[in-house]
Amino acid sequence: MREIEFALSPAEAADEKNIVAAITAQSGISNLSGWQWRILRKSMDARSKFIKILFRVGIYQDQEIDSTQVPLFESKNVSNASAVHIIGAGPAGLFCALQCIELGLKPVLFERGKNVRERRRDLAKLNKEGILNEESNYCFGEGGAGTYSDGKLYTRSNKRGNISKVLHWFHHFGADQSICYEAHPHIGTNKLPQIIENMREAIIECGGEIHFDSKLINVDTQFGQIQKILIQQLGWVNIQQLILATGHSAHDIYELLDRKIY
Repeated sequence: MREIEFALSPAEAADEKNIVAAITAQSGISNLSGWQWRILRKSMDARSKFIKILFRVGIYQDQEIDSTQVPLFESKNVSNASAVHIIGAGPAGLFCALQCIELGLKPVLFERGKNVRERRRDLAKLNKEGILNEESNYCFGEGGAGTYSDGKLYTRSNKRGNISKVLHWFHHFGADQSICYEAHPHIGTNKLPQIIENMREAIIECGGEIHFDSKLINVDTQFGQIQKILIQQLGWVNIQQLILATGHSAHDIYELLDRKIY
């Protein structure tokens, strides 16, 4: 792979023909026949009155684009595998479940709120009538707090895991490919609910479980370790591996664990 960089005006960048022309000029390749290319990075430079769109592009000769560089989700049948119980079906819980499947483990998610479509009805009641469902609102429910706020995917950290993998998984489940290279990727609230549904369906198809309206309300501990969890409407559940993906708003869960364990 060769990498090249160039800049275009916003108007030029809106037309793929101009991008191809820039690739040709910058690479010195007069004929791109037999070559493939993909955008690796796209950002905006607005430091002067002449705004520029900056591109970093990878080009490949006479071969398929190396798929090993694109981290795709690998589905597996984990119906009979060891279970990992996960509290919360927000971004952390959903991606944790997907990662469990890749590792050959069965994810079992418990979400205190409703699924992503039913949340919309509760939000409509909140916005129009002022009626709050304490377990299904902007903070709680499938997809987490960001699902119905804006759908932005911003981070300034490169030390918190494989960010590229997260973005490519979002693309795998329905997001536009541009989020894989945009400097400030934005899925959009109008698209995100369907993507979340696609993730849920993949988890279930692989043998995982997702339970809604299933709030963690108590834990049974022995020698400082959690042995069982009490889930609203389901009762006590024996566990071996428990992962908390509760988000920033589940203060009651933190207080519960603080009393029981610490």
